[in-house]
Amino acid sequence: MRTRTSRSVVIGVDSSTQSTKAVAVDTATGELLAVGRAPHTVTGEGGARESDPEEWWTALTAAVRAAVRDAGVPASAVTGIAVAGQQHGLVTLGADGRPLRPALLWNDTRSAPEAAALAAGLGGPKSWLERTGSVPVASMTAAKWQWLREHEPAHAAAATGVRLPHDYLTERLTGHAVTDPGDASGTCWYGNGGRAGSGGGAGSGSGYDPEILDLLALDPALLPAVAPSGATRVGTLTGAAAEALGLPRTVVVAAGTGDNMAAAVGLGLGGAGLLDHPVVSLGTSGTVFAATRTRPADPGLAGFAATDGTYLPLGCTLNCTLAVDRFAALLGLDREDTAPGGDAGVVVLPYLDGERTPDLPHAAGLVTGLRHTTDPRAILGAAYEGAAFTVLRALDGLLAACGLDLTDSAVRDRPLRLIGGGARGRTWTDTVRRLSGRPLVVPAAEELVALGAAALAGGAVTGEDPVALAHAWGTGAGELLPPLERSTETWDRIAGVLTAASPGLLR
Repeated sequence: MRTRTSRSVVIGVDSSTQSTKAVAVDTATGELLAVGRAPHTVTGEGGARESDPEEWWTALTAAVRAAVRDAGVPASAVTGIAVAGQQHGLVTLGADGRPLRPALLWNDTRSAPEAAALAAGLGGPKSWLERTGSVPVASMTAAKWQWLREHEPAHAAAATGVRLPHDYLTERLTGHAVTDPGDASGTCWYGNGGRAGSGGGAGSGSGYDPEILDLLALDPALLPAVAPSGATRVGTLTGAAAEALGLPRTVVVAAGTGDNMAAAVGLGLGGAGLLDHPVVSLGTSGTVFAATRTRPADPGLAGFAATDGTYLPLGCTLNCTLAVDRFAALLGLDREDTAPGGDAGVVVLPYLDGERTPDLPHAAGLVTGLRHTTDPRAILGAAYEGAAFTVLRALDGLLAACGLDLTDSAVRDRPLRLIGGGARGRTWTDTVRRLSGRPLVVPAAEELVALGAAALAGGAVTGEDPVALAHAWGTGAGELLPPLERSTETWDRIAGVLTAASPGLLR
């Protein structure tokens, strides 16, 4: 392979639930040169979901090395790196700076009782919304810390540092304990109302709410400093990190952010790009978000900060592509071997991991409407519909909470940007089009989180706004799919089952 010696290259890392992806990107043009990948292991039964953060670091080094190698550039061409990580996970560090125990992941629902108790305290949900933009639920880091205090008090007492997944990896790169407003706003202890741009260290203008930290018995000295943005230059590689990655110590490291915030950057959403444009992400979880100047006060939404000074209100469902794939496996079908479930009167609520939106942390899946003549393909089709309905219902709630009129054609006809693994599936795109009645933009780029992280790295290197940089790179561009006639009959059928089932069968 011919070595490209004249490029300046930045690395964007997406450390997700299941794997790490690292992209090598030409800083000037945005050309994607290569992608490196390495898997993660998730363990746990019932509501438990855990991973070893040391495995994330091993995967990061392997993925970065592979990306640089396959890009055909010398290590000296790499000028910057940034990490985007799965949100909410709780990493506790010991005296040696290494994890005390496996990380509690975002989809670990064991902390549901602690979340409910926290939500009831501090003046109730309204007070939490005013302070942090979000009400504690099982996924939020505050609930996980409370669970650790109550169930593993020795680990909580021994902690010398408390980190989010991306914080942990950035610290391994630089030796500095730092986070950004976007990822910090998903903890429920970042208390400046979710507004980005409050720099400073922990307990010193950091945005951490001291009353919430007191409630959690969480010493602010255990928390990382909050950089002004995810594109803030926080340092360069340590000697150990440079050796592990095979890169020069001069490589600039950006603060990085959470995966949803990085995806927004990759799509060109933010103050220097698109505002109030809805996004649906179909992955292990289903998420809906938009960059906006308005932070909604809605207990069903997370009032996150974006990484550029705007807001990123977000709704999240726990059961999306993985749950539908599980139905396909149970039925012995290929994931694309479907028939629309609504045509046969079948309804599936695929809440196999409990559910976050709606807030049903102890829910199980529900199948109704079966007959002797029911085609298994209709059951699988209904699983797609149930998952897509749940995500799109969350999107309607988000747009309404942001003050947008859902009956206004300017809002109703605005294309959905469909991303995530599900966006590559024919049945997923057809189902979303049928249930939403909206046109779709499916970006051509497949690694938007990693590309958003690369734009943050590029911003740290060049001083440019990362949203403007991603827009110039064209990472959010893609095919426009026209709308299909909305299937209100299917929508109403699923909504009716959810309403009837919620008081008893799902809890």
